[in-house]
Amino acid sequence: MTKASDSWMLKMICKLINLNSFYNFVFFTLGLSLGLTIGFHGPKTSPLMISTNIFSPFFLSNTSSSSSSSSSPSLLRPPISASSLPAQPSQGLLLPNPSSQLVSEYCMNGVSLEVGNLSSLFHNMSDEELLRRASVGSNNLLVQNQGCSLMVPKLAFMFLTKGPMPLGPLWELFFKGHQGLYSIYLHTHPSYNDEALPRDSVFYRRRIPSQPVEWGTISMIDAERRLLANALLDSSNQRFILLSESCIPLFNFTTIYAYLINSKLSFLGSFDDPRNTGRGRYNPRMQPDINITDWRKGSQWFEARRDLALHIVSDDKYYSIFKEHCHPPCYIDEHYLPTMVNIKFQGSSANRSITWVNWSRAGPHPDKLGWGDVTEEFLNRIRFGSNCTYNGSLITSHCFLFARKFVPSALEKLIILAPLVLGFGP
Repeated sequence: MTKASDSWMLKMICKLINLNSFYNFVFFTLGLSLGLTIGFHGPKTSPLMISTNIFSPFFLSNTSSSSSSSSSPSLLRPPISASSLPAQPSQGLLLPNPSSQLVSEYCMNGVSLEVGNLSSLFHNMSDEELLRRASVGSNNLLVQNQGCSLMVPKLAFMFLTKGPMPLGPLWELFFKGHQGLYSIYLHTHPSYNDEALPRDSVFYRRRIPSQPVEWGTISMIDAERRLLANALLDSSNQRFILLSESCIPLFNFTTIYAYLINSKLSFLGSFDDPRNTGRGRYNPRMQPDINITDWRKGSQWFEARRDLALHIVSDDKYYSIFKEHCHPPCYIDEHYLPTMVNIKFQGSSANRSITWVNWSRAGPHPDKLGWGDVTEEFLNRIRFGSNCTYNGSLITSHCFLFARKFVPSALEKLIILAPLVLGFGP
């Protein structure tokens, strides 16, 4: 081979080497750029981390930054034990602080509807339609909550009243400063007009479509289910408390909120009473669906988790049996829910009421409590004078969160003692 040809081949080889290096450089540069782009602009968390960052509706762990401003409390709150529940506001307990951007939503038949700014609870639904929408829509929420906002859990306070709230000023003080953590529903006589209240009252326009109620009859259960169904339409309501106009809170809002939101169980009294006022009210015509061994008695004033509230408004079977076969001296409000829960949902309730009443005197109604009964010693005896279990195992003296029957004459003294004893007030 001549020198000229050798020189030509050498030049060709060098060109090929340079060309290959050029392509390698181009591909390397493209790969590096792609990697940097994904690294800076791609997902910051793995799928596992994403799934663990989603809110739980009941127990919210405190993952907020330690540099957060004290004027903007964290939306997340650590669970607390019942034994540490304070009588006065706790400095270490961080309650959710819902902002105007966190408007709770509920999903009905796949449609997301805002409820945070409802000006009225009135609607034109019949009881049948209301119960159907509450049970079907709420059941869908329990199965699949797609399309709904992450929400702060609320307590639903359901007042079964004849008309105005004689102890309303005490409740106004109780709710003050906790907007967004509670909902209020009033079932009154249809003639009562709640729009006569001041517009800044927590009870203003909180009356649901109501029907007359007669003590000891099915109309009492209808009113309770009506309250539950209306409250279930708001998916942020997670605990449901039935109260009367003669009830008072025994602790501040912070304590009651933490006690209920952290509880794994509902609070519904249910016991087997062998006396005439218990088993003596059983009607054998309820067999075979309800036997004498299933029959239970308990307080009308209950507190329920959302899942149990859903079962109550969805029940047709036991409601129909009681409607047909439980008439005075069988008082349906004392037997329907205790018996139904005992048959179908054992283990879902702590089997005690959180509303204290005084049955020391014989009679169909508990004692009424007025000015002379309200003392610091008396209130603390109710608040800490018993022992019970919390969440199935923890022994605590915090057994009652509410008490009744307080008459209007007790209001002034209750307001005076509220800051000292109950932990809230002016």
